[in-house]
Amino acid sequence: MKIRALPLPLALLLALGLGGCVSERVVLLPEPDGRPTALVVRSGSEEQVLQQPYAAAQRRGGSLAATTMSAAEVQERFGATLAQLPPRPVRFTLYFLEGSSELTPESREQFQALRQALSSRPVAEILIVGHTDTVGELRANDALSLERAEAMRTALQAEGVDLGTVEVAGRGEREPLVKTADEVPEPRNRRVVINVR
Repeated sequence: MKIRALPLPLALLLALGLGGCVSERVVLLPEPDGRPTALVVRSGSEEQVLQQPYAAAQRRGGSLAATTMSAAEVQERFGATLAQLPPRPVRFTLYFLEGSSELTPESREQFQALRQALSSRPVAEILIVGHTDTVGELRANDALSLERAEAMRTALQAEGVDLGTVEVAGRGEREPLVKTADEVPEPRNRRVVINVR
């Protein structure tokens, strides 16, 4: 069976072993945030498109058939396997006061949610990328964006979070969230994006 998920990122699916070989069943699980996903399962010249949570494709007697499973059935049959999956990646975006590496009051609250998410992961891979708006010189914005990323790493360490593997980077004003002309102060561009997996 060939499996292809649409659109990317890949939908979470189960293709589990039975009796030492790969099962003939594939189940599309729901995305935690409710985003729609789809999955194409091919076997020879046959094809099934799974478009709803818990839709399944199963090979029966040489044919590929569409089936469904309930959430309870998936949990009963595959719960032990699902419990072994790593936590899903999460992303946090925190914003800064103009020209500084100090978080906005709203982002200070979001920082606590980030800290809690990290404390629930035994070993995390973290990528912290700092950004700026277009106010100031390019070289200064490069330095400020890296300073923001480093400030978040330092703040997490100060909170006692086991950071696992951490990479920091600064992108300056090169990847604005909101495109602006040069020298325009845009609060949504003064940010760090923290990807945790």
